[in-house]
Amino acid sequence: MPLLTYNAITIDVEDWYHVCGSGRVIPVPPREAWRVRSNLKRILVLLDEHGQKGTFFILGSVAENDPDLATMICSAGHEIASHGYSHSLVPDLTPQQFSDELQLTERILMEQTGQRPVGYRAPQWSLSEQTGWPFAILRERGYLYDSSLNPLPFIGDSNGSRVPYRLEGEGTGLWEIPPMVTKSLTGNLPTGGGWGFRLFPFRTILATIESLNRKHHPAVLYLHPREVDPEGPRLDLPLLKRFVSYGTRMDATPRLNELCRRYRFKTLKELVYEWQPVS
Repeated sequence: MPLLTYNAITIDVEDWYHVCGSGRVIPVPPREAWRVRSNLKRILVLLDEHGQKGTFFILGSVAENDPDLATMICSAGHEIASHGYSHSLVPDLTPQQFSDELQLTERILMEQTGQRPVGYRAPQWSLSEQTGWPFAILRERGYLYDSSLNPLPFIGDSNGSRVPYRLEGEGTGLWEIPPMVTKSLTGNLPTGGGWGFRLFPFRTILATIESLNRKHHPAVLYLHPREVDPEGPRLDLPLLKRFVSYGTRMDATPRLNELCRRYRFKTLKELVYEWQPVS
């Protein structure tokens, strides 16, 4: 892997009601209650002000319901990637259903933007390297990278790699690009996104980015549009599930703005092309 000075900002394009693993079916609220468009515009404006580019993992159902979103992202020069279609946990899908969701989201994004996604992120980090079939399907469908293996306890493998790597043999496998976590005496901390990005001390986040960059690895941050909307609605969930899904009512914008001022960011596709040029 060549020397790197760039990091990555990734956005999971979903709305406030997209929470999986709650044990119940969550109906789609009426259109006037959707907030993903207004929140997404705030993120796009912030990135544009700093001349930064990001990777947007778009939920197929969201793109289908609001066809202008993917076009808006692409016209600003960002990468579109797949977040699946239904926001279902991957283990809850059969291989055929998983493949069908990929294909449906690809078709929607292609029709809207003319671009085919080459990256994938599973809802709620619901992939495991021990379950090989989703990665085989991703490779078959021409994906270059996955960003679903979060090296955290409970939702991933706390002993998993904290830096990008090949899932299989050199030149044959997908790139796996995990989100940033901070190593601590109590285990890896979710400082790269979600509630952890807003809750842990900012100096901890900065120190982790600097540590990765000194070793020429990118810090991969992730954000949901609802995280720049602290006054937005929330589902009535059990306390722990509610906190994991939404965190505190803190706005991620100030921290994201400061990181965009301090560092330079590229899309994940650009980074993958640098690591392994694709003809």
